[in-house]
Amino acid sequence: MTTTYTPATRTPTTYTPLPIAPEVLAQLRVADDAGQPCLPFVDHEGGDPLRCCLRPVAPGERIALVSYAPLRRWAAETEAAPGAYDEQGPVFIHADPCAGPSRERDGYPFSRAGALRTVRRYSAEGHIVGGRLLEIPDEEEQGFDAAIAEAFADPQVALVHVRAVEYGCFHFEVRRPV
Repeated sequence: MTTTYTPATRTPTTYTPLPIAPEVLAQLRVADDAGQPCLPFVDHEGGDPLRCCLRPVAPGERIALVSYAPLRRWAAETEAAPGAYDEQGPVFIHADPCAGPSRERDGYPFSRAGALRTVRRYSAEGHIVGGRLLEIPDEEEQGFDAAIAEAFADPQVALVHVRAVEYGCFHFEVRRPV
């Protein structure tokens, strides 16, 4: 089950970026989705994106870099069968439990004008049914809203993953509004 949050400053018509759920984080802090043990370290510089609380690492925080398979995790919840579309990659998480995203945070995480993102679309079966490149505009939230609305305009789309183009890193997911 994925934990959702709705920051007080967001309007009800925008989409909710989801962090990695606390129960999944607990598993990843033991062994990641590649079967490797979690190896925590102190990040003295900070700045990398945390997928547990959807913000950058602050200097001096204890974190871990783990392999995460977001589509596989979603498929286990929904009984989808992504087959060859399943993939895993590295993400940063807090090495210890955290409070998750701040309720005061607004906008989309890891968003800065000019950055490139892929907005990948998945069907209820867990198959890729399209995607698009998004160059984040100056009006960051409106750019994400439009790209995600475009994805969900296709009735086949059940799930959207947002990834960085440069490294292919998973940033967050958005599920079809109910």
